[in-house]
Amino acid sequence: MPIPAGIEDDLPFLTELRRDLHAHPELGFEEERTSGIVARLLEGAGIKVHRGLGRTGIVGTLQVGDGTRTIGLRADMDALAMPEMAERPHKSKYAGRMHACGHDGHTTMLLGAARYLAATRDFSGTVHFIFQPAEEGRGGARRMVGDGLFELFPCDAVYGLHNMPGLAIDEIAVVEGPQLASSDSWRVTFRGTGTHGAKPHLGKDPITAAGTFLTSLQTIVGRVVDPLQPAVVSACSLQAGNPKALNVIPDTVEIGGTARAYSPDVRDQLEEEIGRLAKGTAAMFGIALNYQFERRIPPVINDSNATARALGAASAVFGEKVRTKFPPSTAGDDFAFFGQNAPGCYVWLGNGPAADGALHHNTAYDFNDDAIGYGAAYWAMLVERELKAAL
Repeated sequence: MPIPAGIEDDLPFLTELRRDLHAHPELGFEEERTSGIVARLLEGAGIKVHRGLGRTGIVGTLQVGDGTRTIGLRADMDALAMPEMAERPHKSKYAGRMHACGHDGHTTMLLGAARYLAATRDFSGTVHFIFQPAEEGRGGARRMVGDGLFELFPCDAVYGLHNMPGLAIDEIAVVEGPQLASSDSWRVTFRGTGTHGAKPHLGKDPITAAGTFLTSLQTIVGRVVDPLQPAVVSACSLQAGNPKALNVIPDTVEIGGTARAYSPDVRDQLEEEIGRLAKGTAAMFGIALNYQFERRIPPVINDSNATARALGAASAVFGEKVRTKFPPSTAGDDFAFFGQNAPGCYVWLGNGPAADGALHHNTAYDFNDDAIGYGAAYWAMLVERELKAAL
């Protein structure tokens, strides 16, 4: 099915908008300019706007006819704290900030769908356009939920979308079950007794303990977690000693990392096992330990019924280019908090070849403007099919 004429005609405006958002990236909970633009465009289309959920979040509500079903569509708005290195006319105007994950495109596509649906009104029911702040690790979805998102705007189902480099722009992946892993952080501090590097027997060496712990850490996924259950445990930070004092064994070593899983049971297991190894290592070396495990984002797991409805809309737009088999990502997305409050489905929209810096969180990444029409058309079709007007 071709992109609807109303969306096709809007593409020059939407493309200019996307590039403007790209040139003016804002970090989580700082999306004042972006949310202002979103609110203005929604209100200009005749859509009721609620501001301030999750500090800078926006919810636009469009009710048509007497249908009783209500759905939510979510787009994230925030950028990343990283430099944009590629030269392009719409390059970030701010050092150390860039849209390296395509949230500028996500915002634009949902606005395009909202403008189209407000003009055509070919459905019966209520749709909430949810523009979320702070997806990139700052807790925007949790904050919106805590501020009463689903009490103020109850949803029978909620839907998310993310661009995916490697899929063609006219492809979409709609898959039931796990889509993104839980994203949790852990920290281990070994506290020994510092001493002269030439006299290690006079102290308690936390560096040797840390080395033993780091080696043992990799046995969790390989020898403790069920091999049929995906999981990741990675140490990503190590702070110890002073490179200008190479004859000093320090008092402490601080280690931090991430843990990822697709099921609550494995998530629990990772928290327990990291702690067990840390405690065992500390006991073996006779040193003190501080262990923290921070549960940040649950896994995103697509509901079967919501996925079936999303698949129907995707098939109407993309035809045979719909993928129903696609590997889940070990990345995380706090859309998971929305999925805990209503049946949800999260889909992957093609962003073109994954080459020349096109991967997410790369300093050369850019959202593919040719995908805007497809994403907006999917959102519009989903609303029109799920909230089908009575004949």
